[in-house]
Amino acid sequence: MVAISASLLLLTLIHRLLCISALDFLLPGSSLSIEDVLYSPDGTFTCGFKTSFDGSNASTFSIWFSNSSEKTVVWSANALHPVYTWGSKVELKSDGSMILKDYAGQIVWTNNVSSSSDAQQAQLLDTGNLVVKGKGGNTLWQSFDSPTDTLLPTQSITAATKLVSTNRLLDPGHYSFHFDDQYLLSLFDDEKNISFIYWPDPSGTIWSKNRSPFNSTTNGVLDSLGYFLGSDNATFIAADWGPGIVRRLTLDYDGNLRLYSLDKGDRTWSVTWMAFPQLCKVRGLCGQNGICVYTPVPACSCAPGYEFVDPSNRSKGCSPRVNLSCDGQKVKFVRLRNTDFLGYDLTVHRFVSLAFCKNICLNDCRCKGFAYWEGIGDCYPKSVLLGGVTLSNLGSTGNMYIKLPEEVQVSMSSIPHSQPFGPKYGPNCNKTNNTFMANFLDTLNSGQNASKFLYFYGFLSAIFLAEIAFVILGWFILRREAKQYRGVWPAEGGYEMIANHFRRYTYRELVLATRKFKDELGKGASGIVYKGVLKDNRVVAVKKLVDLNEGEEEFQHELSVISRIYHTNLVRVWGFCSDGPHRILVSEFVENGSLDKILFGRDGSHNLLGWKERFNIALGVAKGLAYLHHECSEWVIHCDMKPENILLDENMEPKIADFGLAKLLNRDGSNKDISRIRGTRGYLAPEWVYSLPITAKVDVYSFGVVLLELLNGARVSELERSDDEDVKMALGRVIKLCSEKLKSDCSNQSGIVDFVDTRLNGQFNNSQARMMMELAISCLEEDRVRRPTMECVVHKLLSVDEVSTQ
Repeated sequence: MVAISASLLLLTLIHRLLCISALDFLLPGSSLSIEDVLYSPDGTFTCGFKTSFDGSNASTFSIWFSNSSEKTVVWSANALHPVYTWGSKVELKSDGSMILKDYAGQIVWTNNVSSSSDAQQAQLLDTGNLVVKGKGGNTLWQSFDSPTDTLLPTQSITAATKLVSTNRLLDPGHYSFHFDDQYLLSLFDDEKNISFIYWPDPSGTIWSKNRSPFNSTTNGVLDSLGYFLGSDNATFIAADWGPGIVRRLTLDYDGNLRLYSLDKGDRTWSVTWMAFPQLCKVRGLCGQNGICVYTPVPACSCAPGYEFVDPSNRSKGCSPRVNLSCDGQKVKFVRLRNTDFLGYDLTVHRFVSLAFCKNICLNDCRCKGFAYWEGIGDCYPKSVLLGGVTLSNLGSTGNMYIKLPEEVQVSMSSIPHSQPFGPKYGPNCNKTNNTFMANFLDTLNSGQNASKFLYFYGFLSAIFLAEIAFVILGWFILRREAKQYRGVWPAEGGYEMIANHFRRYTYRELVLATRKFKDELGKGASGIVYKGVLKDNRVVAVKKLVDLNEGEEEFQHELSVISRIYHTNLVRVWGFCSDGPHRILVSEFVENGSLDKILFGRDGSHNLLGWKERFNIALGVAKGLAYLHHECSEWVIHCDMKPENILLDENMEPKIADFGLAKLLNRDGSNKDISRIRGTRGYLAPEWVYSLPITAKVDVYSFGVVLLELLNGARVSELERSDDEDVKMALGRVIKLCSEKLKSDCSNQSGIVDFVDTRLNGQFNNSQARMMMELAISCLEEDRVRRPTMECVVHKLLSVDEVSTQ
């Protein structure tokens, strides 16, 4: 029976392979389906629908190496939104646009060609670059301009592109490789509330890094010989440097940047260069409060007093079992030998005693522990326990001291330690293991002595049985899901659970979560926001959208953009509901509410925003808008920037809400889809009134108004002197007044003091206030061309932020 089943499955696979047609290029008006692929002329690369590694019917439109044993994917168009395999297709239009449609005909991805040239063909080149060519052979679009996690030889990384780590299922990780604010190629760890650089070593100077900052050009490229050179002087070379070798530079899911070479014999990849020979040096590898240990391979464990957030994925970090308070709670310090948490030092003290260092941490409520180097007396109190690593026998004399409540009992067996030269870690069934063996590289090993034929037939039989089980299980699941999704094709429920990384909720789920929409948090032009608690006890903000004229397809398209936006200064959207007439967004709950409730408080309010908080809010909002304008794969304009849409978390860090709800526009402002004025009185740019093309400069104008309000502590509407003076006239008068104050205020700060919020009693940074006032004036220029970009605004705010901290 097993042999018959295996034979049937083998015949099915052969039949599918024979049905696949190989094409050299794609002509306008034609399409690629699951049965079609594009080959590069030399056969090195294949382009088409790649089914998921998990065996599901979800596929991505991808490019992969034809001759590698695992058909390694180097680029994917719709990694965040896989499509149902059968019935999906990619079409090439005559204007050069490539459109990926799922089985229901919904547009999942498009290459957004802005040229009006007629397309001649789409072709996969020998370099692995998928190009759409127009008349005269000019390139209308190319996949090299939008890399995923891999850079191929001759492919450039620029200021507009970046690599983002993904796993075997193409799920995005939290590591990225791109140019930083100083135009230096860097590796970033983008956690939920924290984003930081971990390569090159952030503690080093520019000179020790051998880098050149602030270049007029930003470019990095790997040549065909295995040599990488960046415009910032970032260089590295493959160990097997030379011609005739197939290579790829990949940011792996474990956060390590590796250069791979393909062995033509066994068709496997070997690492010929890596950023971190010691994987535990990758900061954030084990998440917040986690510690990376060698056992002897890298593994994750928790600091004493902490437990894993998600035992099934322990790289997400650890959470405290008990809380530390600042109300006289008795605490103690637990020593972790040869351990450090990299970065996030509150202060640095040289040549001090252990007792002195301990008192520093005891007297600072923010301190979670400290690293102390015995013999040299270096003391590093930590505000965040991130990037934990334990090393031994490497000459380190540093120890970490974790602050814990005195009543917490810590056993010696729970203290993480490395065994780099010990036996390989394996589960001990007689006791509970505190260490998790992390499969960071997604590698798969098989036995060497098994019979090849037995393995082959057993493998086919297992696949066949798994398919039957999957079909039966899927049938039951889809029957149940079909009842919840009204107006949806029966297979769509299961498909969307695979395809969307932010969930689709039913209306009934959100009614229960919000207790029938009782706890209202606020309301605006786009809808009402309610507080909710999901089944997993996560507190969320639930926004019922109103006055949406878009149909289902347009709504899904905007959601596909929002779901790909991740930034520490933007509210994270967790999911949505599109159930009948209901259009609802589910996003993270931000503790301190909107900026307007605190900024415009009355005199004597205990929630008065201090100057440092105001400046940080201005900087954070600027960073968030700069990300939307310059770094998103699709250009996003907010169109309603105001204090009500700036939320403050528990640390008073700003998060921009309601982004992506306005129509997406072309960069030249030629999109006419926005026909009516969007925004709020007092924050509207002149373009709206004069029916001029709408660009990102409308957000710059609104940000200028917000800067004035942060400085003055009052709404722009309160600046009106009489009923005859409207907001626009009041703004013009205030801008003129600020300009005069800046001109006459070269030697003292008396002019600025008159404008800054009197509730601060003169407690503000003069250079920062001056810069905010200058930026407000330039942002509020009538001529949008003269307004700065948000990228420029961020650089100027950072310049005075650095001066104030020196």
